[in-house]
Amino acid sequence: MLRYMTAGESHGKAMVVILDGVPAGLALDEKFINLELARRMIGYGRGKRMLIEKDKVDIIAGCLKGMTIGSPVSLMIRNKDYRIEELPDVKCPRPGHADLAGIQKYGLKGARGVLEKASARETVSRVAAGAVAKLLLKAFGVKILSHVTMIGGIAASAAGKQTFNGLWKLAEASDLRCADKEAAKRMRAEIDKAAKAGDTLGGSFEVVADGVPPGLGSYAQWDSRLDGRLARVVMAIPGVKAVSIGEGVECASKKGSQTHDEIAYDKDKKIFYRLSNNAGGMEGGMTNGMPVVIRAFMKPIATLAKPLRSVDIVSKKKSTAAVERADVTAVPACGVIAESVVALEIGSAFLGKFGGDSVEESQRNHEAYMKQLKKM
Repeated sequence: MLRYMTAGESHGKAMVVILDGVPAGLALDEKFINLELARRMIGYGRGKRMLIEKDKVDIIAGCLKGMTIGSPVSLMIRNKDYRIEELPDVKCPRPGHADLAGIQKYGLKGARGVLEKASARETVSRVAAGAVAKLLLKAFGVKILSHVTMIGGIAASAAGKQTFNGLWKLAEASDLRCADKEAAKRMRAEIDKAAKAGDTLGGSFEVVADGVPPGLGSYAQWDSRLDGRLARVVMAIPGVKAVSIGEGVECASKKGSQTHDEIAYDKDKKIFYRLSNNAGGMEGGMTNGMPVVIRAFMKPIATLAKPLRSVDIVSKKKSTAAVERADVTAVPACGVIAESVVALEIGSAFLGKFGGDSVEESQRNHEAYMKQLKKM
């Protein structure tokens, strides 16, 4: 199984991730990892930090001549904006951030030490690790995308008519990662309006994993259920406040006859499949062979150009919250981060099911399982 741990502060020297469990024999495509890091930085409504940082990965462990060797992989992304020792402390905590709770938890005199680690800058490490997981899943024919479904109350509606590849192309061509061009136009106008008012916007996005075989995860124990594991890692992204698997939220108001995905069998391909995918590819805590679909909802960015009311933690007097550099919205980037953590979790489930010490061994196990399914 894949395990990872991140280290580094937003304005520190570097962001680092250690990824354990990667089998030997996986080609670590540095160019691909850097492209993933670049995808995280794009998006209409992003802040000035994106103009400063040009994230590049440095593979510092677990690789020999471009191939993994079975030991932990360590990746480092240096911060160009390295000035943590020069920045002032933050005495007026910002509503919506970890500032005040972090000060109280660790007994600090200001929020600088809190916001430096709680910052969404940390997610660059998760994207780097997720790129490795994507390379692993690619060896098994699994592809993952994200696309924005709503920003500032403006919803997209064209995505459901697209194939996976069609949706991928439309999302990648959009600076909002939105497949609905008309909705994206209105989203940009709403972002401009919020920026002018010194405000911020939230929204929602969808992650789709295609080519995932049935049987990943388990119903045997509660913490083995893959839908729960996926919800946890997406919910742990800064700013995400709700997660839904498939049509989870919509299904709550429907009847069972309108909700559950009827089963069919393809005699030519010798596979079972569902006639719909309201369950988002998950039943009983396991993948069912349909695309895995996860929807997430992000709150508006908590740092405002026109700050909200706060209290000075030293004087206890009324004040306004500190202002740090921030985005107007980061929903498109959040979708890319979610792709990464979903890839890590599905990759971990893959290795739990087909695990071997090398990619080649895992592929043999996977191929044998897929052949077995066609004999049922």
